[in-house]
Parts: sequence; C-alpha cells; structure tokens
Amino acid sequence: MKYEFTCENGGERADSFLSGQEAGISRSAAAALIEQGCCLVNGKKVSKSYKLKAGDIVFVDAPEPETAQILPENIPLDILYEDDDLLVVNKPKGMVVHPAAGHYSGTLVNALMHHCKDRLSAINGVIRPGIVHRIDKDTSGLLIVAKNDTAHNFLAEQIKAHSFTREYAAVVQGVIKTDGTVNAPIGRHKTDRKKMCVTAENSREAVTHYFVEQNYKNNTLLRLRLETGRTHQIRVHMAYIGHPVTGDEVYGSGTPKWLCGQCLHARKIGFVHPNGQYLEFDSELPRYFTKLLRSLDSQKLVM
Repeated sequence: MKYEFTCENGGERADSFLSGQEAGISRSAAAALIEQGCCLVNGKKVSKSYKLKAGDIVFVDAPEPETAQILPENIPLDILYEDDDLLVVNKPKGMVVHPAAGHYSGTLVNALMHHCKDRLSAINGVIRPGIVHRIDKDTSGLLIVAKNDTAHNFLAEQIKAHSFTREYAAVVQGVIKTDGTVNAPIGRHKTDRKKMCVTAENSREAVTHYFVEQNYKNNTLLRLRLETGRTHQIRVHMAYIGHPVTGDEVYGSGTPKWLCGQCLHARKIGFVHPNGQYLEFDSELPRYFTKLLRSLDSQKLVM
C-alpha cells in the first residue's frame, strides 16, 4: 500500500508523524517500515528518530499483508453513475469500504472486484483497488471509485486541493440555533489509536461548515459541507462543540440504540471528471435516517 503525506508542522519524529496519519499505521509498525527502507522523506531514507521539517514529503510503500486473500463477491451495488473511468456508488450503512483486519469479506471492495473484474485502479494496492476516498462503516452515502490509475490520480489531486464538493446530512444531539463553522485541527488520539481528536499536536487542518435544517426538542438536523477530509472529521468536530452525532458510540452517547451506529449520510458529491466535465450527484436519505426523523416529527421546534 502506497501513501504520500506532507508534513505541515516541523519538529516531529518520522515514526510519530507516520503513526498519526490516516493510514492507520501504529508507532511500532511505522518504525519498522522506516528501518526497512519502506519510508522515504523527500526521496531519501531516514532514521525513525529523524525530525521532520515543514513541507517535507513523506512517502510510504508498505508491503501488502501476505495472509490476506481478497476475493470478488457477488454483492449488490447501488450505482448512481458509471463509465470507463469511474463509478459513483451509494454505500449502505454497515458496509466496510475496504478489507482490513477482521473484515476480509463483505466489503465494498469485494463487491467492486466482482462488478468491475480487473478494471480498478491499482494505486492503493490489492487491499484497496479503486478506492480514492473512504467513509466510515456506519456512515452511508456516496463514494467515487476509480477504474484506472489516470482517473485515480486526477481525482486524488482534487481531494488534495480540497476542490471536491462533499455534503452530509446528520442528526446531532442538542439544539443548534445558527449556522456555523468548526475550524479545529484533528490528529490521532494519544492513548486510543483508533480514535481521532481535536488537538494541536501532530494534527492536520480540519474545517467543517454546518447549516441548520431543522430543530427538535433535543436534536438538530444539519447539512454539513467538508472543506477538508480528515478521518472521522464530522464526528470529531460535532462532539468537540458539544453536539455529537446521534447514535455515535465512539464520540457520543450512542443513543438511540436501534440506529446501530451514527446518523450520518454522505448526501452529495461533486467533482471534475477526467474529461473536464463537472459532475454532481445526490443521494436520498436512507431508511434508517428517515425513520429517526419521523420519530422526531412531534418534537419539531419553530425556526
């Protein structure tokens, strides 16, 4: 699996920096990759204790897990758009995007391998073929999948430049009366490496704009637009301002239990196609989302 990161703030050790990125690499694994020569800084080998400088380019070529055999599976896909370069897929809640420890089958990648055969970009290796960006297992909604490396690179550049249009719908805890923006850097949690948090240490810029759609007695329906795309960004930012996403068992209270995960849906995505045309797609709110809204109807507040 190949990754490339840019160091925004200097002074951090190479192994610490690498473990704090979105690749999900532990500190010990990062140190091992550096010692094996699988990690380069500005094209050169460094030690794990090398202190990065602002603007350094960190490239990682991590070997694929030898024990994992990812197989095509005939899993139905909700495809909104498809051509020779890419697909736009509406991922259901509860589906993991790509194989990882404990999830080597039933993922979106397994389904894509069956549908697309060998027509998926290879940039992210055998574990994540075609995957340009991700959403959480319990987040539903739209994803773009690249069928070739040229399309993958073209789309990845837009993500890097924050030029994608990405809007979400969410029900959050508490009443938010006015629109707003959360501008707070996000990094890996110090003690729980599976969690992210707002922190000034080893973090990256993160900006979320939110717009109030409807107030209820104890909840708010929001439309959210991402300016950046950090891991768990919306969930972390909403919890940070005291309004965690309803049903979020990691950053919030986890209620109501029947949701089985957060009420968060990637509703709109827009991007420039490799052919130069701007495309934009919308996804209707899924059943679990509308079920929650119906249960809240009697609690609507006048806006």
